[in-house]
Amino acid sequence: MNKIFGLTAMGIFAVSTMATAQEPEQPWVVDRFDDIKVIRYEVPGFENLSAKEKEYVYYLSEAAKCGRDILFDQNFKYGIAVRRTLETIYTSTTEREGQEFEAFEKYLKKVWFANGIHHHYSNDKFTPEFSEEWFRAQLGKYINDTNREIDDELLCKILFDKELYASRLNQKAGVDVITASANNYYEGVNQEEVEAFYAAMAAADEGNPEPISYGLNSKLVKNDKGEVVERVWHIGGMYSPAIEKIVYWLEKAQKVANPVQRKYIKELIKYYRTGDLKYFDSYNILWVKDTESHVDFVNGFIESYGDPLGRKASWESVVNFRDVEACKRTEIISKYAQWFEDNAPINPAYRKEEVKGVSAKVITVAMLGGDCFPATAIGINLPNADWIRKEHGSKSVTIDNITYAYDKAAQGNGFAEEFVLRAEDRERMAKYGKLSDDLHTDLHECLGHGSGQLAPGTKGDELRTYSSTLEEARADLFALYYLGDEKLIEIGLIPTLDVAWAQYSKYIMNGMQTQLSRIELGKDVEESHMRNRKLIAEWCYEKGKAENVIEIVEKDGKHYVVVNDFVRLRELFGELLCEVQRIKSEGDYEAGKALVEDYAVKVEPTFHAEVIARNKALNIEPYGGFVNPEYTPVYDKKGRIIDVKISYPANYVQQHLDYGKNYSFLPSLN
Repeated sequence: MNKIFGLTAMGIFAVSTMATAQEPEQPWVVDRFDDIKVIRYEVPGFENLSAKEKEYVYYLSEAAKCGRDILFDQNFKYGIAVRRTLETIYTSTTEREGQEFEAFEKYLKKVWFANGIHHHYSNDKFTPEFSEEWFRAQLGKYINDTNREIDDELLCKILFDKELYASRLNQKAGVDVITASANNYYEGVNQEEVEAFYAAMAAADEGNPEPISYGLNSKLVKNDKGEVVERVWHIGGMYSPAIEKIVYWLEKAQKVANPVQRKYIKELIKYYRTGDLKYFDSYNILWVKDTESHVDFVNGFIESYGDPLGRKASWESVVNFRDVEACKRTEIISKYAQWFEDNAPINPAYRKEEVKGVSAKVITVAMLGGDCFPATAIGINLPNADWIRKEHGSKSVTIDNITYAYDKAAQGNGFAEEFVLRAEDRERMAKYGKLSDDLHTDLHECLGHGSGQLAPGTKGDELRTYSSTLEEARADLFALYYLGDEKLIEIGLIPTLDVAWAQYSKYIMNGMQTQLSRIELGKDVEESHMRNRKLIAEWCYEKGKAENVIEIVEKDGKHYVVVNDFVRLRELFGELLCEVQRIKSEGDYEAGKALVEDYAVKVEPTFHAEVIARNKALNIEPYGGFVNPEYTPVYDKKGRIIDVKISYPANYVQQHLDYGKNYSFLPSLN
């Protein structure tokens, strides 16, 4: 649950200082469709890795591609079957002209991007723009008994019935969030049964200082006897064919890893073989202590955003290596971690007396997989288990080559002139935008998620459907509050508080206004990160209204969100942080629910329509994602890898067709 998704995907302008070895010959944006742009990212510094490190990256990258089917199946029970049917039609037909085919191609591109038939951010099911009549004709021509993945009638209902499987993740108040959600984490059970099942597990583990993250790696179902049971994801269990391939490449990586890396890869492989979450905890403890290895990776069932109860984890992988120069910034933050904790504007009882194992670094991503592909976060903080974070610490990363690619793709798009009213705000953002973005991410991941502690008796799962939103709000507030602290000038992280004011203007504008372009008109805000930003911005707007801290200005028929008092806004960030930390520490579900429902969910329709229209006029896609680089090993005469070459494909369609052909290991129904 600990990721930060970048505002740069919205087209906010920030000039990066990252240098690449060579400017790309192809454009940064390689495809555009619907509300999405697909971007190339480069991997500067890969050529400077040692031969063994390159080989290590290659093996880990192969493992990262092998879990793709898992995510498709987790997102929707029929996700793999739908994708394979669409790909068969796409690669078989020779009739590639006309509106129907173009609409079909766009739909397939969206399915690839979302890893399923539901939007990756809004969670709403896609509406085909091709006709059912045309689609049935394609089924008749190209789908037969030998390549049929799913019954034609069911397939057509899935695609064209708007009410069937309408939302992958339904968190609306008053609904049974399990039966109302189309994800594949549960089947045949309702919310009450799920909560009772895991409450019994937690009760049996009462008093354990190292509590297990029950349910993290399983699907909950009813068996033939009507009993609620788990189908665990491991070799020999659910998702075994894909996990076997992941382990195959991890074992190869283990052989070229350094001694420290070999130890935690061994534990990760044990976890994949057995499904025993104790091995996952062991892996995390060893992994979080490795702060010296140049190449690093994440691989596993990690984040729980896709589960309305925040328990089941989607599969993901990120392969990366350290950006040594940029890490000087995060090393300073880590050095002063205890100072930040001791001075946090929260109840002293909820501060950590001793901050352990906080490490942060800036990384260059080498490969994205699973729930980190094609769309990815720009910052990650792991592990997620509170007790591991408290006793052993956490790792935080800021992903610099991804933000650089976002920035290159967004330059000159007119966003600033359209949405930022005051020239001084535009100038401040242009001058300090990249630095303020990076520091916000660093503080959010390195300190925000790792800060605070639970009160005695609080287990950590009390906030249920609101936990992800409130946790992201807590980390954002921590970052925003300290970004405006003169301590950052003292320790050399910023030259002036204008860096903070640049972020404050951008953050409030995005939370109240510009992020609404990502939401279909008439819909509520559903995604946790968007809810978090809206909660913070709207709460501060309301609480600071009498002092005109934040103002909505109308000019020439357009509305602008303007921050008038940055110092007071920082105080409001601190006040809200204090309350959100209290809610988490005490497990105050009702107070958490009230905050989210009052400030984070509902959208004023007239204001919403204006934002969508203005953004559309700029021709800016509100979402961005990526194509991965490709790695080609070079062998000697004895078949040993002596080098690995990197290339940068610029064909989004071909990459996904290749992945579907070469990295698809699960049956259509699991």
